[in-house]
Amino acid sequence: MSLAGYTTLRLGGAAGRLETAASAEEIVQKVQEARLRDEEVLILAGGSNVVVGDVGFPGTVVLVRSRGLRAVAEDAETVTVRVEAGEPWDDLVAATVANGWSGLECLSGIPGSAGATPIQNVGAYGQEVAETITGVQVYDRTDGTVGRIDAADCGFAYRSSIFKYADRWVVLSVDFRLARSPLSGPVRYAELARTLGGEVGDRVPLADARATVLRLRAGKGMVLDPADPDTRSVGSFFTNPVLDRESYELFRGRVADLEKVPHWPGPGDTVKLSAAWLIENAGFAKGHPGPEGVAISSKHTLALTNRSGTASTAALVSLARDIRDGVHARFGVTLHPEPVLINCTI
Repeated sequence: MSLAGYTTLRLGGAAGRLETAASAEEIVQKVQEARLRDEEVLILAGGSNVVVGDVGFPGTVVLVRSRGLRAVAEDAETVTVRVEAGEPWDDLVAATVANGWSGLECLSGIPGSAGATPIQNVGAYGQEVAETITGVQVYDRTDGTVGRIDAADCGFAYRSSIFKYADRWVVLSVDFRLARSPLSGPVRYAELARTLGGEVGDRVPLADARATVLRLRAGKGMVLDPADPDTRSVGSFFTNPVLDRESYELFRGRVADLEKVPHWPGPGDTVKLSAAWLIENAGFAKGHPGPEGVAISSKHTLALTNRSGTASTAALVSLARDIRDGVHARFGVTLHPEPVLINCTI
């Protein structure tokens, strides 16, 4: 069965075997059964951060469909909720806002499942899940046990964690500690603050923060809409590059003729650049076409879309490669893909 229908890109070849797991116990069972058959395993939930090659996946694909959340600890100021891996992410965010739990509101509208968020250390509009995750329940394929990895041991970094490039752990559920507050955390993202009519650092009602983020994301084609081909994507395809100080100075030497480059301080003595700015200024505008009807989104430079709905993964990868190579040729900076690539590469 084709995996295209299980990804937001609507791309990907067939699975050797497709299994559905509706609980943490079933996830473990399906993975163990595949191991006994000596088959590779791909864990797939919302399919919003994965690019599957045209050859598909010859082993077992486990579709994570576990649902639910419950409070596992609480006090006067906080509540810790345990969320099953297959819980749709935006449903979770909506529930936290409705309950007056602050900490996830600026992550509204992100497609995918709760279990995927620690893998990517999902973030947007000034929030990252690493700020609220206290632990991740996992199945360890190496020793065959179920356990917990505390947040401090998850290796969270910009759009990364110990889970991202390792097949050892299967996420079963995630614990989030949230503040009991009708107000958002301090708004950190300038565009969001402006749209809310305030300043960076302001706190606003949770519902206002959520509604505004949803509106901003929809305007960029980042909220799934079957009627909008720009949402047939994995969201941002490239991460913002982080340069050490020497690399940044070399980069600056190549952009003396251009307007001020957007940049922000990164960890340590590093500088984070805007991938969208690099792409646009390397000659790839919104709507830039690729083969077979793939294209850069008409709304957001970082999103690569299967606009035709009939393209191949090879076509999308070809466009991504052209963009990466064009940015490197112009600026000497290498862009790296944000989604996980399965049996394909740029």
